[in-house]
Amino acid sequence: MAWSLMSERCLKRMTALTVRARACRSAAPAVLALFGALGCGSSVAAETAPDAMAWLRKIAAASRQLNYAGTFVYQHGRHVESSRIVHMSDAGGEHEKLETLDGPPREFIRTNENVTCYVPESKTVIIEKRTSRKFPALMPEHVSGITDNYVVAKGGQDRVAGYDCQVITLEPKDNLRYGHQYCVELVSGLALRSRTFNEKGEMVDLFVFNQLTIGSGVTRDLLKSRYAAKSKGWHIDRAALDLREGPIDSRWESKSPLAGFRKLTEMKRSIPGRAAPVSHVVYSDGIAAVSVFLEPMPQAPPAVGATYQGAVNMYVKSSADQMVTVVGEAPARTIKQIAESFTARPR
Repeated sequence: MAWSLMSERCLKRMTALTVRARACRSAAPAVLALFGALGCGSSVAAETAPDAMAWLRKIAAASRQLNYAGTFVYQHGRHVESSRIVHMSDAGGEHEKLETLDGPPREFIRTNENVTCYVPESKTVIIEKRTSRKFPALMPEHVSGITDNYVVAKGGQDRVAGYDCQVITLEPKDNLRYGHQYCVELVSGLALRSRTFNEKGEMVDLFVFNQLTIGSGVTRDLLKSRYAAKSKGWHIDRAALDLREGPIDSRWESKSPLAGFRKLTEMKRSIPGRAAPVSHVVYSDGIAAVSVFLEPMPQAPPAVGATYQGAVNMYVKSSADQMVTVVGEAPARTIKQIAESFTARPR
């Protein structure tokens, strides 16, 4: 999703790390019929076809290698926000600019994994590393493991932002993850639309281009920041870079890891408002990413329980003087199960 679009406002202060990334960013009958035919939310009998996997590989390559520029809309419930994106790829890697078009202005300039976020409202420049994939970069570089948890199917064709596109669906093999539907530009493989569905076949969020240029019409001038020259003298925040990756002993462990979710990394992160670094563990099933934050109970702890916005769910629990917060794009039951499985080992 567009540079942590799902993370601000929705999960408030606890997930300040996710909020920083964000602040620095009813389904149609035919859609429901398609998911119903695939058995969304029920037992899965179908198998992934080879040509469907070829489309996933095409999606994964397109968002990284293509030059494209356009505006897209993010919708969950009655909330709608729009953004403008420019992406170019050359010998130096990926270059990207993203601007929010609604609410307080935000501009993100990315070169490979390095992200600079301009926040004019507070005259702040936030410098950090990219932490997750965002629309339209929806797929990991290697997609073979996706079929462990999803059945990939090729549907019909549609039209989005003036381009013909192929419908590709990912149906979960259990109720621990969401279903997904993408409409993929026929020639380039760029995802033009992404829909996320719960176990009832209800759409929980939507990303869709409403204007798009692919290829030669995209020039380097479009990548220029409108705030870089103005930001001299602004406050520069590098706190998100103050992390130590690699093996750490957080004293926490998962008693019952969920099937299909693999631990990608464990690290210490500095979060604004926290006196000490917070342990951050990331799990993924190849499509969904879930973050677990482990820390001593803060002076002003958030309410224990569940919160959600669109496809993003959060669950907070306390354990003695410790707090566990789990947030990610997975069903509420999954987020809660992961949170409840974490316990602190005795010293």
